[in-house]
Amino acid sequence: MTNVLNEVMQMFIHDTGFQYITGSMLIMWAICGLLFYLAIKKQYEPLLLLPIAFGALMANLPTRALYDGGWTVDGMFYPTAGLYFFISQGIHLELFPPIIFLGVGALTDFGPLIANPRTLLLGGAAQLGVFATMLCAVLSGMFTLGEASSIGIIGGADGPTSIFLANKLAPHLIGPIAVAAYTYMSLVPLIQPPIMRALTTDAERRIRMKSLRKVSKLERLVFPLVVMVLCIMVVPDASALIAMLMLGNLLRESGVVDRLVKACQNEIINVTTIFLGTAVGMTMQAEIFLRPTTLAIIAMGVVAFGLSTVGGVVMAKIMNKLSPNNPVNPLIGSAGVSAVPMAARVSQTVGSEFDPQNHLLMHAMGPNVAGVIGTAVAAGYMISRLAGQ
Repeated sequence: MTNVLNEVMQMFIHDTGFQYITGSMLIMWAICGLLFYLAIKKQYEPLLLLPIAFGALMANLPTRALYDGGWTVDGMFYPTAGLYFFISQGIHLELFPPIIFLGVGALTDFGPLIANPRTLLLGGAAQLGVFATMLCAVLSGMFTLGEASSIGIIGGADGPTSIFLANKLAPHLIGPIAVAAYTYMSLVPLIQPPIMRALTTDAERRIRMKSLRKVSKLERLVFPLVVMVLCIMVVPDASALIAMLMLGNLLRESGVVDRLVKACQNEIINVTTIFLGTAVGMTMQAEIFLRPTTLAIIAMGVVAFGLSTVGGVVMAKIMNKLSPNNPVNPLIGSAGVSAVPMAARVSQTVGSEFDPQNHLLMHAMGPNVAGVIGTAVAAGYMISRLAGQ
């Protein structure tokens, strides 16, 4: 009787996943727990961080038929693809990031940028963190140029672009790069204010900018078309991101396709966000994620964010030297990173600490949306120079 019970118990254990649990899996469970905490309790970028954490947990369980599977017929095993094999193709085939950009375009008001086009320079200057971090990563000797570029783009504070570029140049690093990008995006209210205060004087923080002019509907309609043509002509490899961003915005500004706009703003972007997040999480297997390079990526990511903030603020100060009669509040320079609209809100929050009547939010939206375009163009340039090497 005892032998029979032992045999039954062994068969039960063999059929379960307990025997496949490893120490590294347990570590990843703890990391997933931290991500769940940040997403749910702290509400740090929960729309992406929560699906990523869930996908990472799935990736570190002894699952069957989730990514691959098959049937055994007459003793022969016939492999098939599982659910997440197909869902992950949205990343590998470069579908999810551009679709996210479609939704972002439908949600974005380019009016502040059109009304004050010089703020485009602030979005461009904020790419300092991207290229400086890329250089540091290469000089460290730990990463190839393609890997370093994928790490540097974290400084653009644009999760979909980070995933898009990493899939092209360093697909094996998508997991840690995506986690770093979205985690630091959520930490913008903690990372940026100390840098902003350190680089500006009390008088600069109190600068009140001139009211933005009213932007006509014709300008709003022409802007996405002109930007799309110019960006694609200059950087063809950014076509997918730029075109979808501008399509979403054109649908919004046309005023004649409310159903499509609502679909882009809600159903399309929401469903894609779930699939993108969980598919990214599925790349975070313990044997891939628990490497020294992951810690290096996370460390370099925060440096990239900091340098991008520095670039935008310093550029605003330079603009004030060149145009003292029409000053820019340097606090809006930090919004040059493309964390829309969180970075713009941070500019408003910090500014209101020193002048509660100073309304910087709409002014900050100019460099904020410029940062989205700038990061996509930077990614396109890196792809054109490095893809296939």
